[in-house]
Amino acid sequence: MKTGSEWQIYRTRFLIKAKQLSEPLVFVDALGREHCGQKGDYLVESSDGTRRIAPRAIFEDVYVAIAPAERKWPWRKSRELPLSELEAKASPRPLSQA
Repeated sequence: MKTGSEWQIYRTRFLIKAKQLSEPLVFVDALGREHCGQKGDYLVESSDGTRRIAPRAIFEDVYVAIAPAERKWPWRKSRELPLSELEAKASPRPLSQA
């Protein structure tokens, strides 16, 4: 078997929220796809709100927990300011007299 290129290393690019299932779960998503999970699998929610089931073995091999999801989702980037702080910084300045 001949491949076109050398092996590359990849990582996941997106933050997700997930919780481990304590009992089997079956649901149909907005596109009509059925998702089935067993106890121990993970319910995964992307930042766009879509949900899917990830088998436990795959999920635990791919994802590493970084923070509890108690914060507002999606998390605010450290360089962004809350609206109240932006409004305070954008207070009107007096125009210089010419």
